[in-house]
Amino acid sequence: MPTDTMRAVRLHEYGGPEVLRFEQVPIPRPGPGEVLVRVHAAGVNPPDWYLRDGLTTMPGQTESTVTLPAIPGTDVSGVVEAVAPDVEGFDAGDEVFGLLRFPSFDGSAYAEYVAAPASDLARKPAGVDHVHAAGAPMAGLTAWQFLIEVGHDHPSPFQGARHRPAALDKDTTVLVNGAAGGVGHFAVQLAKWKGAHVVAVASGAHASFLGGLGADRFIDYTRDRPEELVRDVDVVLDTVGGPGSRALLRTLKRGGSHFPVFPGEFDAAEIARRGVTVSSAQVRSNGAQLAELGRLLEAGTVRVGIDSTFPLADARAAHERAARGHLQGKIVLTVT
Repeated sequence: MPTDTMRAVRLHEYGGPEVLRFEQVPIPRPGPGEVLVRVHAAGVNPPDWYLRDGLTTMPGQTESTVTLPAIPGTDVSGVVEAVAPDVEGFDAGDEVFGLLRFPSFDGSAYAEYVAAPASDLARKPAGVDHVHAAGAPMAGLTAWQFLIEVGHDHPSPFQGARHRPAALDKDTTVLVNGAAGGVGHFAVQLAKWKGAHVVAVASGAHASFLGGLGADRFIDYTRDRPEELVRDVDVVLDTVGGPGSRALLRTLKRGGSHFPVFPGEFDAAEIARRGVTVSSAQVRSNGAQLAELGRLLEAGTVRVGIDSTFPLADARAAHERAARGHLQGKIVLTVT
């Protein structure tokens, strides 16, 4: 480590993308159970701009852990620089990627170095570069924990019961709403990996992209309403949420499941009448699950779509790109 300082992006106040400052700060020291990672790339995710806008308490948390100035970010890919004495399984020089300390705003990934819990990390697939690896953790684990395996016993803060994914195989149909975005494009691929028939809903510009990921049917929501075209779906994974999420109940067969990634507006009587389930999860850091996803990335079964990349110093521009929406995959910050 050449110096005791590094460059990082910090918030000194809340507001728009203009409040993101690129500055010199002390390099963190790994505590018990942690490793120091030299960051090569950091993924950009919705909680990053929620924090920037002033949200300091995660759903389900009783109090904030945020103090200003704060370094945003949770998704990293990089190289282990140092290891705490109690950590096993990682050594200096190992390439790793991870979702750090989620759910919380304490990831501090927009930096040249980050102290990361070893349990949140997995070895980076050798055939995947740092940019693509940094785009995988939060979005990939969200799709995984909704569709494949929750991997923890914590219920979503939006419901009392623990989320239970539905079994996916060649006899099931999955509709993914917002299929071209971060979570959506992973959901399409994981459902295909399990053998399901996948209906992808996005704007027309993403048709080719989603066809390349294996979607069996594409619906351009700017021209057609999926609830008017599709019936007898087993699972809806909705990455959009909001008032329109309720309409997708009409696509489900009796016994089907609607999984809203973001809160929607639903009527309990309608859910009961249709004989369907609405269930949500809150993604959590999980190095073991990320290792499983990493094996799929290494094999080429799943790939990370990259919408755009920006140097760490241009985090403001990355957040401005996110605000324009219609992403195709992930936004990633590069660190040199």
